[in-house]
Amino acid sequence: MASEREIFSLSGPVYLTVHDWRNPHHRRSVAASLVQGVYILECDRQQNRQGHQALAPPWWSFFHFQLIRELVDDVDHSIFGAIYKFKFPPYCNYFVQNPPRYVVAFRGTIMKPDTWLQDLKLDRKVIQNSLQQSTRFQVAMQAVQDMVAIAGAANIWLAGHSLGSAIALLAGKNMVKIGCFVETYLFNPPFPSALIEEIKNEKLKHRIRFTNSVVTAGIAVAVNCHHQSPQKDDSFSVLSGWIPYLFVNPSDPICYEYIWYFEHRLKMMKFCEGSLGRLATQNSVGSLLSGSEPAHLIPSAYLTINLSPSEGFKKAHEIHQWWKPNMQCQFKLHQFK
Repeated sequence: MASEREIFSLSGPVYLTVHDWRNPHHRRSVAASLVQGVYILECDRQQNRQGHQALAPPWWSFFHFQLIRELVDDVDHSIFGAIYKFKFPPYCNYFVQNPPRYVVAFRGTIMKPDTWLQDLKLDRKVIQNSLQQSTRFQVAMQAVQDMVAIAGAANIWLAGHSLGSAIALLAGKNMVKIGCFVETYLFNPPFPSALIEEIKNEKLKHRIRFTNSVVTAGIAVAVNCHHQSPQKDDSFSVLSGWIPYLFVNPSDPICYEYIWYFEHRLKMMKFCEGSLGRLATQNSVGSLLSGSEPAHLIPSAYLTINLSPSEGFKKAHEIHQWWKPNMQCQFKLHQFK
């Protein structure tokens, strides 16, 4: 008999023998499993596992999905995404359960010979706020637009982990700007920033964040005056109605700044009444200097924090944590007003 770890590694949360699509834990577990399916698809490709040898199919078939398309990077020809279609089992009342008809999922970085170079180049683009210029994102964006045109935004999920989460986030934001709100699940999304949380002195951390916010707001005012352009309130207000699901671990330095971003934003909006507080929470210094919109900043989110103990950074960053039963989670809605 396979161990629990081996079972999880093959097909995710097999304890979900009944899938309640109204249960947030079930929805999260399914979304994470479909993302894992993309990871295994690429690993199957690299290992030349085909047919009955392929390890990927259980990750979606267990939840009554079928793979209808692989998304392939034009540069390294790796599989970075997948489109799944839900197959209605006899017992599923679609209008009561409301499962997604399609899910577009994106994997993160794979440190294997066929993928590591291109993946790390894209990781750098995330840091540089230029992911939207990559051919991988353009392929992903076109796939999302195609599925929305076929099924409608209300019938589609986006899901991604790490680098794939950055792709899903940017695609979701782009769709909102044309009036399409797509339900989105973002696991360990990268937040490019200095690792302020590593500082142990709480007062010093608060001063650094406050100073950074004031500087950011000041630069924003100067840039807006120079270009005679409106502030970003309108753009942030448009995006505020879209509330993606963010899943972060406080032990993961790639994503944990989202926790402090939302908490600090509440403090800034309370302390700095009016436009200064708003500008400080809608911009980053790097994006202002480059003249681009900060791709990682979002006005609203359902933020889930995994409070279960993690054994080091690798465990804190992995996708596997998000389908485990009995997780200790903290949940909070942050909505920009």
